[in-house]
Amino acid sequence: MIHLALTTGEPAGIGPEISVHAANVFLNERPDVCIDLLIDQSLAPQTLPPRLAIKHCALEEKVVPGQLNPKNARYVLETLDRAIEGCQTGIYQAMVTAPVQKSVISEAGVQFSGHTEYLAQKCGVHQVVMLLVGRPIFESELLPKQIRVALATTHIPLQQVSHHLSTTLIENTIAIIDRDLKHRFGINNPVIYVTGLNPHAGESGHMGREELEIIVPAIESMKKKNLQVSGPYPGDTIFSPANLKKADVILAMYHDQGLAPFKFATFGEGVNVTLGLPVIRTSVDHGTALGIAGKGKADATSLLAALELAYQMSKASSGTSSS
Repeated sequence: MIHLALTTGEPAGIGPEISVHAANVFLNERPDVCIDLLIDQSLAPQTLPPRLAIKHCALEEKVVPGQLNPKNARYVLETLDRAIEGCQTGIYQAMVTAPVQKSVISEAGVQFSGHTEYLAQKCGVHQVVMLLVGRPIFESELLPKQIRVALATTHIPLQQVSHHLSTTLIENTIAIIDRDLKHRFGINNPVIYVTGLNPHAGESGHMGREELEIIVPAIESMKKKNLQVSGPYPGDTIFSPANLKKADVILAMYHDQGLAPFKFATFGEGVNVTLGLPVIRTSVDHGTALGIAGKGKADATSLLAALELAYQMSKASSGTSSS
């Protein structure tokens, strides 16, 4: 039996409603799964299926859909802390997270730059990698069934990307990707394609030297360790159907270089995975959608995909074949 923790995110957003809906649908599809919903009881229905349990986390104040309240920020962090602890102690095989609102947590006086950084700190991990996984919304034999895009840098201004990049950073990122694709995705010998930073991947140094001085040395270093890594490839051609078919993952140098084409191809089907943690964590690829919270308009597709991927990763990690 696979046991998942589902944190419901910002209580004033769409997280609670899509969490309840997605959990119900998913449990109908997976008879070998139990889900613990980490939520205040006031936000959940009275009647739930037997394999969906409420783990009550108390709100400070009553929630008004669409209206942020910093007093409830600690509630959000409590759901995360309990899910992390449950994964670390083996109660849960994975945790799935609904979206949070970074700004309101910061307003409450807690330094919080996002799920990824918070989980890394709580787990005592120095470096983690953001991986986006999704099914293409365009049905074509030319495309793989699943697209994976990882990022060398994440939420930083574009003008700072070059300063953040280093050969060591890229080497460590590739190593984390290779290890987790093997152990959590069941891919025996992952093929990793790496983008350049500059147009035309620098064009032999004429359009920037980051490729020659940072990216190529990292790729060559990892090749010597027998990893299946190649590049750097130009950002405007790396996402061709042929490359997507050949590569198990594409490593982009910065946020929009990787996520703009990814979200175009997978919109609504994407899942955010944090690689490099000692626990499995998946999440939606969208925000709290305060404007439609409580109106019955929220789409749970991405959260359903996150539950499915957490299930598949749990199976791969345990060495059990997935259905």
